[in-house]
Amino acid sequence: MQGPSRNGRRVLAFRPRPPLDARLTLARYGLWGEDPAAPYRDGVLYRVTRVGDRAVPFRLRPAGTPDTPEVTLEFEGPDTPAVRAAVRRDAARLLGEGWNLPAFYGSVMEDPVLGPLVRRADGLWGLRPTLAPDPFELLVGAISAQQVNLTFALVTRARLVRRFGEPVRFAGVCVYAFPRPATLAAAAPEALRAMQFSQRKAEYIVGLARTLADGRLDLDALAGAPDDEVVARLTAVRGLGRWTAEWFLARGLGRPDVCPADDLGVRRAVEALCYAGRARDARAVRRRAAAWRPHRTLAVHYVLAAHHRARAAARGRRG
Repeated sequence: MQGPSRNGRRVLAFRPRPPLDARLTLARYGLWGEDPAAPYRDGVLYRVTRVGDRAVPFRLRPAGTPDTPEVTLEFEGPDTPAVRAAVRRDAARLLGEGWNLPAFYGSVMEDPVLGPLVRRADGLWGLRPTLAPDPFELLVGAISAQQVNLTFALVTRARLVRRFGEPVRFAGVCVYAFPRPATLAAAAPEALRAMQFSQRKAEYIVGLARTLADGRLDLDALAGAPDDEVVARLTAVRGLGRWTAEWFLARGLGRPDVCPADDLGVRRAVEALCYAGRARDARAVRRRAAAWRPHRTLAVHYVLAAHHRARAAARGRRG
């Protein structure tokens, strides 16, 4: 529902569908450093949405419990239905509101790996995968992460955002609107090389931006295409392989039954939780994940979260 203005900012409060542990869901934005397009500070996430040519900054502040979640959105800009709808839409994606957690929990409760992870006592209750509000941003992030660790990938992407994005100051925080395809289409790959992108990644990002800017690929139109067609159309673009296309399906389009087994992080997590750390190839990971149909996207997210938590705990014990 719409609330009163606060310090000149508009306020929108709502209750997402439970279960939702918003803090656990949003914590990923602080795992590998600060993203200038999504600063996450003291449990509050800052973003910029676009309404036409206008950049509208907002912040998302969660409260409540996983069973009774509450969210307050504050934004700057004209108080119009279009602006409110854009802010609410992005918030829904950032919180993963579209996922059917009750159906997933019921489906995997007896699974020897996932069953313990989806019980209240485990600590992952209400975890939802976030969805990227901007599909171009997701693909650039995926290219950035190819064959490097996620911390370094964020460093290079942050440089790109600060150089080509639009900065907006909101509630004392500088948050950037992610660069538009037309902006990066006009960039020289050498400018990205100076940010420590490899030559190929620089060419991939600029090439993707040009493909979108000239209309050869419409990312919004992919929302209505079947999974196989999405993969085929994305992998036709230089620099976008099956790994990137499957992450786009899962975290861009919210498709429920995707297993990006070519991702090294996914393989390592499945190896650790399902095979006592023994190495497995992508084919073996897909065979194991078949038991999690039709919720493989959520299953993979929970396996990754559990693996990350176990590694963090091990580092804590050593430190």
